[in-house]
Amino acid sequence: MRTTTPNSPHTHGRWRRIGSAAIATAALVFTGLGTAVQADAVQSATTSTAVTYAATPCATPKHTGDLTCKSYRVTGGLTAFQKMQAAKTGITPKAADASTPSGYSPTNLRSAYGLTSAAASNGSGETIAIVDAYNDPNAEADLATYRSYYGLSACTTANGCFKKVSQTGSTTSLPSSDAGWSEEISLDLDMASAICPLCNITLVEATSASYANLGTAENEAVTLGAKFVSNSYGGSESSSQTTYDTSYYKHAGVAITVSSGDSAYGAEYPATSQYVTAVGGTKLSTSSTTRGWTETVWRTSSTEGTGSGCSSYDAKPTWQTDTGCTKRMESDVSAVADPATGVSVYDSYGVTAGWYTFGGTSVSAPIIAGVYALAGTPASGTYPAQYPYDYAGTSSLNDVTSGYNGSCSTAYFCTAETGYDGPTGWGTPEGISAFAN
Repeated sequence: MRTTTPNSPHTHGRWRRIGSAAIATAALVFTGLGTAVQADAVQSATTSTAVTYAATPCATPKHTGDLTCKSYRVTGGLTAFQKMQAAKTGITPKAADASTPSGYSPTNLRSAYGLTSAAASNGSGETIAIVDAYNDPNAEADLATYRSYYGLSACTTANGCFKKVSQTGSTTSLPSSDAGWSEEISLDLDMASAICPLCNITLVEATSASYANLGTAENEAVTLGAKFVSNSYGGSESSSQTTYDTSYYKHAGVAITVSSGDSAYGAEYPATSQYVTAVGGTKLSTSSTTRGWTETVWRTSSTEGTGSGCSSYDAKPTWQTDTGCTKRMESDVSAVADPATGVSVYDSYGVTAGWYTFGGTSVSAPIIAGVYALAGTPASGTYPAQYPYDYAGTSSLNDVTSGYNGSCSTAYFCTAETGYDGPTGWGTPEGISAFAN
């Protein structure tokens, strides 16, 4: 069990609880595509220090060398969403109540990232591919529940919007089912839907979480025509990764997003591939600013928070110009990942069927894939990880300037600052301009 704590240079172990300290802020009213009033209410700017959560089972490798998912599921306490609900209604909600959404809704996420207009009109005809390991037998049904609740159009096999295949493209011979990876799959599908509700979605399920199988699934996603591929998994860097780069992740004209990791400061692969967009994580809270939201680096402890770092193996892409790292620097951009300011997800396989709040950079990677999809098909021959760099320092990105994810010898590797930094890259989306050709 994990508990959230404030960002602080002092840590006291992997498991801990800090006394609650919450500040209520004025309610802000957002409009959007969602239809469920209780789910689309605006959240408070606070996070409850009593929120508890645990890494999903797929965060533990089944076999030596396996990659792991990057997600946490809230198990108790009140999230920021629930605290605002309590402030609005005077009724304290049940902690970790699966019958009611307890995290950010599609409307909230689009409001936070300036995507309300684009989500209403863009994305038709585009396909986002989700690459995960093992089979989720309830994937389509759970996605239908999520989309129906939030007023999103149906995305089914029957209407051609949804497709589920194995790493070889089979729709009938699928991997063995796995409850832990099914939680991850539900999270990824729901976030792609939240950001780009008009997009088609292809779920490609790898036989296992090995590099070879997940890489094969990555290639299959591109073969099937997806121009946007989200990957919410990763592992330690190794000397083999440059070979994996060219075998699995080098797809010009395709926006490939990868979670930066949930183990705080330290580089992970495939986020450090020079051909992908490495996506860091933030704590997302409402505020009284014109934007209505504010973000800091997500960090809970010395071993928990968004990943970042300088690669030991991958070459620095020409478009990345920071001077402290001579090789590939992680991350490029970021989005919400703190479980205490997490997102609502519907899941039913291996858990009590219902609503759960998730965090981790498994949240931010499909969100950014959705933003790329809203921005339109990437130009052939380009690597879309470069696109946000063309808008560096502009109003098209929300610069995250506070927080850190660990200790490092080069400050920007682990500490947020004005402009580029490792934990959040150039910042979070403010509209779609920074993710277009």
